[in-house]
Amino acid sequence: MNKISVLVPCWNEQENVIPLAEAIVNEFQSNLPQYDYEIIFIDNCSQDTTREKLFSLCVQNKKIKAIFNSKNFGQFNSPYYGLCQTSGDCAILMCADFQDPVEMIPKFVAEWERGFKLVCAIKETSKENKLMYLLRSFYYKTIKRMSDVEQIEHFTGFGLYDKSFIQVLRDLDDPTPFLRGIVAELGSERKDIPYEQAKRRAGITSNNWYRLYDAAMLSFTSYTKIGLRLATILGFIASGISMLVVLIYLVLKLIYWDRFLAGTAPIIIGVFFMGSIQLFFIGLVGEYIMNINTRIMKRPLVIEKKRINFEDKPNVEKIYSNINEL
Repeated sequence: MNKISVLVPCWNEQENVIPLAEAIVNEFQSNLPQYDYEIIFIDNCSQDTTREKLFSLCVQNKKIKAIFNSKNFGQFNSPYYGLCQTSGDCAILMCADFQDPVEMIPKFVAEWERGFKLVCAIKETSKENKLMYLLRSFYYKTIKRMSDVEQIEHFTGFGLYDKSFIQVLRDLDDPTPFLRGIVAELGSERKDIPYEQAKRRAGITSNNWYRLYDAAMLSFTSYTKIGLRLATILGFIASGISMLVVLIYLVLKLIYWDRFLAGTAPIIIGVFFMGSIQLFFIGLVGEYIMNINTRIMKRPLVIEKKRINFEDKPNVEKIYSNINEL
């Protein structure tokens, strides 16, 4: 019997984890009874009662497993690490807020059975904020145009990954993984399935402008060279213009020595213009250097505090006795 793993990263999802677990279990029992399954919740150090609810789920159903990170390791490391801990013949990654429809699971499995190693859910429409959707669309198209690697528009990571690709993720040993880019770069035999993203069922999204910026810059610095190339090209252009302006001013001053007064306006404009360009590209180069620095340090993706039901025979009494520790 083939085994399917479902990975659910979560952070402060106390209102969603129990209904989501019930919905996933019901989906397997109703539509995929021929498969064994495991549901792995990887909690990124929630500050609400998410962990207590996950304890309860793990006690009731040994096929539901949990990994508790010792701190919040970010929106990229935790899901990537969780996928590497799955033991199924394939793994399905989905968010905990019901924006990724549980009803898509049988569709993923059907395409997987047809031979596709990767099944990606493509967000064709969304019930989220229209402005955010437009900004995301602009971002995806921009990255796609600038990247040397094919990029998948409106792919959030929601989809199915064959165990062979999971092994690729394990072997990659990337300390700053950007899963969507890795799928686009290294994935083969891929099937894209469109879907409509639903509204968050409950709670407040953890995504903010800083997190979105972090995601954008990680993909930008990992899969494009255009930032550095643009800095070089504009540097040459600005230098050429500056030399031309200097030459013109020199000629005019030599010809009209007593009458030509340049004043301070051109100097101020030039200094501020060149200074702003330099600051922008210094910051951009800094993003590339920070990305390189993170990879060189080779720190672990996450540090676990506890994991539950990964043993063959989980100790229920021990689980209950340790609830207050977390």
